[in-house]
Amino acid sequence: MSQVRVLGELAVLDDVGPARRGRAYPAAGATSALLLPAAVLLGGLVLWPVLRTMHASVTTDGRWVGAAHFRTALAAPGTGAVVGRTVLWALLVPAVVTALGYLLAAASRRSQEGGLVRLILLVPVALPLVVTGVTFRLMYDPDPSRGLATLVATRLTGRSVEDAPQLLGPGMVTVALMSAFVWAWVGLAVLVFRSALDAVPPSLADAVRAYGGKRRHVLWDAQWRPLLLRTTAVVFALVAVGTSRTFDLILVMTPGSVRDEASVLALRIWQTSGGTTTGDGAALGVVWLVAVIGGIMVAALFVRQAWPPPRVEAAPEPAPVAPPRRVFRLLAAGAAIAWLVPLAVLVATSAHGRVDAAARGWWSTPPNAESYRNLVTGTELWRTLGFTLLLATAVTATVLVVALLAAYPLAWLTGPAAQATGLLLLAASVVPIQVIAGPVNEVLGLVLSSGTAQGLALVHIALGVPFAVLVLRNAFADLPVEQVRDARLGGRRWWHTLRRLARHNRSAVVAVSVLEFVQVWNDLVVGRLFGGPGSSPLGPFLAEQTRSFVSNSGALAASSVLASVLPVVLVVLSRRHLVAGLVSGGVR
Repeated sequence: MSQVRVLGELAVLDDVGPARRGRAYPAAGATSALLLPAAVLLGGLVLWPVLRTMHASVTTDGRWVGAAHFRTALAAPGTGAVVGRTVLWALLVPAVVTALGYLLAAASRRSQEGGLVRLILLVPVALPLVVTGVTFRLMYDPDPSRGLATLVATRLTGRSVEDAPQLLGPGMVTVALMSAFVWAWVGLAVLVFRSALDAVPPSLADAVRAYGGKRRHVLWDAQWRPLLLRTTAVVFALVAVGTSRTFDLILVMTPGSVRDEASVLALRIWQTSGGTTTGDGAALGVVWLVAVIGGIMVAALFVRQAWPPPRVEAAPEPAPVAPPRRVFRLLAAGAAIAWLVPLAVLVATSAHGRVDAAARGWWSTPPNAESYRNLVTGTELWRTLGFTLLLATAVTATVLVVALLAAYPLAWLTGPAAQATGLLLLAASVVPIQVIAGPVNEVLGLVLSSGTAQGLALVHIALGVPFAVLVLRNAFADLPVEQVRDARLGGRRWWHTLRRLARHNRSAVVAVSVLEFVQVWNDLVVGRLFGGPGSSPLGPFLAEQTRSFVSNSGALAASSVLASVLPVVLVVLSRRHLVAGLVSGGVR
């Protein structure tokens, strides 16, 4: 393609033949410049720390010790139970979330109340896990006069108040934690399955019935085999990765006396090495890292497809689908009511003063605004909210710019190079920060002083870039060739082309922006590991208040409500963009 002037006007001469994506590809020099920021961030704050952790796991003061650290770490008291509990989390919880997500997506489809049900299920997705932990700890309080779930369990089992079931006791704490995690994640599974169900052409079911297929054949041949089987694998993998980051939930929700009975590798590594690099901690980190990356790679290979993905022609308007049967609609309505109970408990507790919330249940005394008045008139919460807002905004803007620059040249790769790039980005996006905390602190010590706001932002940016690049790269490659050609012809430079392509991919851009902002806003572990006295975001601020949980429950609940407003509003308002962006760009 060339540009010449004809009668004083700029004309673009496009060669004949079928359209090719390569026409939007930037020049070699520009490609290197575009990839450089992402490469520096991932190389310095992800790849090198991973290699440093692996080196520390087999050496002591630079001397090779082989598997000694692994033997010591795995032989430590309780490590076997911790590993087994981590595996249980990675298998059982994703299975429950996936099954519930599909059932509720099917049950809330094509019904008048379905939109409201999905909206209610979506709200917990946006809540910080710290707030989820606070909410369920209020519900599972061991005193039946304060804990609603404990009161209900006491009456159902016919026990006395003194012999009330201990839902956060050693025997039940893991089940209680899993119930909180399922409550927080089912909404995401529902949205993804709903999108997949809407994409299944009704003509497939008609074809199966025409050949004499029964209901089970319709379910398998017209839904699961063409699309839902892959969607199930994606949802399972996403939730499995999420379970590897339950640090926030366990730290906030479990009393200190039973924390060891609830511990998983996320917590054990932090307890072993914190923000430093030790041999035993590095060995545990390598075990966890191999398990997480191995699992996500298996899932990625299971759902792999040709690259770039084939274009799907616009389908005609689907025929009306019959609403679900009454029993399934009742199931969806019951789930919505059950999902509202924890939210009601949090809000009701926040509407009580310090003494009332600590002494008795929220249902025993009339509400008042004492906790909110104390927070609003104070300065600590507002200072923390302001810092977190600035941090999340700056990180989100930087991640979006870096990811757009890197996604633009990567989107036009094909064949093995594209598949390998996608797997590397996927692996980098699931690296647990506890595993590489020590080496990351070493890097920050070289370029920035430890515990600064700049260092905290830099870590967040490095952790957010891989997933953002992956989503935007896939979304760019999904664009119709005609839109790519129009963007190339309408832009005189590569940055003009990139801007036009980003405009065509508005859903993916919005999805990346909202998810990154909410991730930084809701974070606890990064702020705890890399924050300092002058750079403490919202998550560590809320977690610090849980040290005196009962006496501080009213103010803690009010702080949690205020901290949840912004992420909930963002996720609810952008929910259609989130699903469209993730389905088109993130699930490859």
